[in-house]
Order: sequence, then C-alpha cells, then structure tokens
Amino acid sequence: MRRRMVLGNWKMNGTRAEASAWSRAAAELAVNLPHVDVGVLPAFVFLADVQRDTAASPLWLGAQDVAGYDDGAYTGEVSASMLAQFGVRAVLVGHSERRHVLGESDATVATKFERAQAAGLTPVLCLGETLSERDAGTTEAVVLRQLDAVIERCGVASLRAPCSPMSRCGRSAPAAPRRLNRRRRSMRASVAQSQNAMLCSPVLFGSCTAEASRGPMRRSCLPRPMSMAG
Repeated sequence: MRRRMVLGNWKMNGTRAEASAWSRAAAELAVNLPHVDVGVLPAFVFLADVQRDTAASPLWLGAQDVAGYDDGAYTGEVSASMLAQFGVRAVLVGHSERRHVLGESDATVATKFERAQAAGLTPVLCLGETLSERDAGTTEAVVLRQLDAVIERCGVASLRAPCSPMSRCGRSAPAAPRRLNRRRRSMRASVAQSQNAMLCSPVLFGSCTAEASRGPMRRSCLPRPMSMAG
C-alpha cells in the first residue's frame, strides 16, 4: 500500500513568529501520525526557521515553488539546489495560482519538475482546470495535457513523485470525491494507453480551507487530511 501524504501549503501568509509556532505544531502532528508523510510548505523566507524548529522531527519541509534554472542571472528566483541546502524535501510545481494567476505554461512547469527531481527533491506536480474549463466540460483534457507535458520532457518513469489534481481551491464548492476519483482513474488509464506503462505515483487531492482563503490562517495552516486515493 502506498504511504499517504498530507502537505500544508501556507501560501503568502504568516509572520516569522507564527511560522515557528505552526511548524512546531505540525511537527507534533507528524510524530503522532507515523503512517503518514506530513509536511509543511512555508514561504521561502521562513525555511531556515522551520528547518531549525523541526529538525528532530519526521516532518517533511517543502517549498511552494522552484526555479526552472540551475543558477544564473535570474533575479528573485530560487533554485532546487538552494532549497536542498535548507533541508527541503518536497516542492510544488504547477500550482493553480502559478498557472492561472502568474501565467506559467505547461512547458515551464515541466522544466521546474525536471530541475527539482535532478536536485534530489520530490516534486509535487499540481494539475487542474479553471472554473470556466470545468464548466465547459474540458477538465479531463486540460489535466491530461498538463500531465503529458511532464511525461514528454521527463519520461513516464519520473512520475513516481506525487501528482495533485487540484479541487476548486479557494472556492465555496470543491469537487466531489466521486469526481476526483474519476479524474484519478482517467489519469492512470491515459498513461497506460499512451505510454504502455503504469502511473506509479501517489495521487493527492488538493483543496483549501475557507479560513485560509479569507485571511489569517491560525490553525488552518496545519496539514489537514485530504480526500486521497491510490
């Protein structure tokens, strides 16, 4: 049976003091759930503090993004090798806000996935449609297109990292579990048909709490069990 993973993405929230308190609470949760990989994804500026505060725990430290470059004159970017120096183990690539708010293309996401994996990090590939795409009935085509971009660049064997099809993050009506499970089956079937291979990666389902989408996160920034399937 695949191990379950629960990651708490803090987004651009919190103070330094809050990040320290949140990370210690999450570390306690990780100790109490030895059968689950529990992790937090603070803002870049809090990584050193969180690493220090949770070093003795099994908590996964993650990052919310990674550069598509190894090094060079890319102002404001943070490379995968830099993240690794702070004990980062997992990194989100292709989050819906990066795709739909900041305009990252499928090709950019695939490059970031490749760079993260090359540095020994676990890239968590986020897949998902916009609300208009869902209403138009193109969810499956959009998600499979995003998945295919990574397979084309990195190969199907690279997808042993988690994939995270986003539910309606930050909205009042998240996708129903049956719809998410249908999406999971569609992803696995598509890879089996087009690549003659099994999609071996675990599939995590991403969602946001209402509290997190409105303002100060308080307890909502702790990892929460999500609807997950194989």
